[in-house]
Amino acid sequence: MREQVHNRGDITDIARAVMDTYGKLTPKLQHLGPTPLPDRNSVIRIVDDLLEVLYPGYFGTKGLQPETFADHVLELLTGVEGLLAEEIYRSVRPQCESTASACDHCRRIAADQTLDLLGQLPELRSRLADDVQAGYDGDPAAQGTDEVIFAYPAIYAISVFRIAHVLSRNGVPLLPRIMTEYAHSRTGIDIHPGADIGKGFFIDHGTGVVIGETTEIGNNVKLYQGVTLGALSFPKDSEGNVVRGKKRHPTIEDDVVVYSGATILGGDTRIGKGSVIGGNVWLTRSVPPYSKVLNEK
Repeated sequence: MREQVHNRGDITDIARAVMDTYGKLTPKLQHLGPTPLPDRNSVIRIVDDLLEVLYPGYFGTKGLQPETFADHVLELLTGVEGLLAEEIYRSVRPQCESTASACDHCRRIAADQTLDLLGQLPELRSRLADDVQAGYDGDPAAQGTDEVIFAYPAIYAISVFRIAHVLSRNGVPLLPRIMTEYAHSRTGIDIHPGADIGKGFFIDHGTGVVIGETTEIGNNVKLYQGVTLGALSFPKDSEGNVVRGKKRHPTIEDDVVVYSGATILGGDTRIGKGSVIGGNVWLTRSVPPYSKVLNEK
């Protein structure tokens, strides 16, 4: 093997050239100082531990015994409380005006938001039970709800979304998106944590589904793979900057089915209750309840 010789002077010049870019690029590509950003590995551990609390025996530890189960859940939640409070603190701290190395105000926010999320776990389990049942009822190939929980990527993506949505709804920055993008990387299902999704939601197959930030989805809605619920356009202000905070994504009412490859765009687009949207349809207008929209080329 040929020995590679490094010239220390060349490396020093390269390091100096890289350092020269810090602080000069827009947007900035570094985050320095006493306010660290969330740690991705810690966020993944939080997601894994919360999924074990939500689905004990399916995610995480196997072979749980009834006599030790309560202690195991308490231990998990105790660990999650500390990790989650730290990651929420890291999420809110960079936006705080305090110049101190630590901020008691941000710590209180983190503690409050942590307890709020953990306090909603019973309700989240109820919501997820409806989602799992919708998956089983909506797929004749499913041999039981065990299979739906274990094997269906939609359940993983929806579960992480429902956790992240609580944080997003409460105004926690950055952390919810890290959670849902982690689920996206694992499943191919991209659900923005800001979306509002009702009970009994299911995505069959799932790969390539995109659900935008301001999407509203009612109860008992089913999507197939490749569906996009997206923005029709990005409105800009007088200076050409994208206007944020406006409703850009469609509203899907109760009992709607959207088949594979359909694209539904626009904040003013509403799909009426009980409608069926066929595969590969491109839709930028509202349709009344119980419509059937097909691509018949």
